[in-house]
Amino acid sequence: MAGVGRPSVYTPELADEICTRLANGESLRAICNSERDDFMPSIGTILRWVGENDEFQQQYARAREIQAETHADDIVTIADGAAGDDSVKTARDRLRVDARKWVASKLLPKKYGDKQTTVLEDANGNNPFMALMEAVSNNGRPRPSS
Repeated sequence: MAGVGRPSVYTPELADEICTRLANGESLRAICNSERDDFMPSIGTILRWVGENDEFQQQYARAREIQAETHADDIVTIADGAAGDDSVKTARDRLRVDARKWVASKLLPKKYGDKQTTVLEDANGNNPFMALMEAVSNNGRPRPSS
């Protein structure tokens, strides 16, 4: 049966549509499962395109970065609109904020993640701690040449 199922042919226009919707904060699942979008491929097809098409991979990665920024903006909007005594609305808004914080931390962990990393290096980019450890492990003697 020809023509049955979702499309699996990559086009730049379809890639633009997918990435624009991602950047605007829509999830990949929502994009692929929307009743109004019979023309959208499956999640598996899109992820296959990411793995096979370097140009789409870069476009997709950039859309995900922008999506994290969109979620961060949404957090501020939700938090600013959370005034009032309605505890149900407040709990829902807290959940919405927490969900967006979690997604942003996964999409851009260096910017929005909780883990902080400290890198030790001198002006030449060398790690002085490693040099000290090597000196201590050799009792202060230079390592023998191979």
